[in-house]
Amino acid sequence: METLGKNNDSESVSGFVLLGFPCRREIRPLLFSFFSASYALTLLGNGAIVCAVRRDRRLHTPMYLLLGSFSFLEICYVTSTVPNMLANILSETKAISLAGCFLQFYCFFSLGTTETFHLSVMAFDRFLAICRPLRYPSIMTPQLCTLLVVTCWVGGFLCFVLPVYLVARLPFCSPRVIDHFLCDPGPLLALSCTPAPGVELTCAGLSSLLLLSTLVFILGSYALVLRAVLRVPSAAGRRKAFSTCGSHLAVVALFYGSVMGTYVSPGAGSPGGGQKVVTLFYSVLTPLCNPLIYSLRNQEMKAALWKGLGARGAGPRRGRGCRDPTSSWEPQK
Repeated sequence: METLGKNNDSESVSGFVLLGFPCRREIRPLLFSFFSASYALTLLGNGAIVCAVRRDRRLHTPMYLLLGSFSFLEICYVTSTVPNMLANILSETKAISLAGCFLQFYCFFSLGTTETFHLSVMAFDRFLAICRPLRYPSIMTPQLCTLLVVTCWVGGFLCFVLPVYLVARLPFCSPRVIDHFLCDPGPLLALSCTPAPGVELTCAGLSSLLLLSTLVFILGSYALVLRAVLRVPSAAGRRKAFSTCGSHLAVVALFYGSVMGTYVSPGAGSPGGGQKVVTLFYSVLTPLCNPLIYSLRNQEMKAALWKGLGARGAGPRRGRGCRDPTSSWEPQK
């Protein structure tokens, strides 16, 4: 993308400057070390879950297949921002090309949209397992599970084609400095030479629609799950269900709690230090926490991870299959 639209002003633009986290030169190695360690741990944790689900046949159930796909998505999501952010910390110019900027814009928001869809599918899976236990095996087949995952990815990458195209056609004026560590639509719109309320409304409206609709679906699914769980006479069954669903809800709370205030209203994505911190939380720290949330409260996943590390004694007893945490429930009438 060498030029933006046909405007003469935008033809002279060769790129942007990402301020990132301005600090003294002696502080840069500390920031670089911190984010490098966070990135490495994120890749290690989510990669371990992907490998465990892939290698352990006992985890070849819809719940764990969705978890493995979600962990792979988290690897892609954090990779869309952190490597460039690390290079930016050590760079003196902090420049990013037009192509690089809008590619990051597209990938980051497409992967974030895919994550909202994926969390919705995981909530739907738990709803079927708990509220429709007798029909669950016939409904959530491996074929349907694969179709839902593919739909999440395709839908996520289709949603932001129009916003990226509209923003890319705007004329941008100097100085082309973005007070952020990634190419975000808010700071980009602030650099436009002409007001673009239509583009701003389109970006904010689409973000709000995607976030609110998927959040309502997730909360509605878990409201039905909670009602079903409270009707189960077995205290052990209720604990298993709350443990399984609690991990997913914790991830939902971390992701939606930080992203809602940033993109659900027009002007919410305006540049500023506060927005950078919030964006850093859900784009870097949340993917780091997800493997801990899902593995520490899940015995089957912990056993598979220990087995992958060679600690076979910590795994489940031989001959025992990996059952769904709700498999001991009494069917709901």
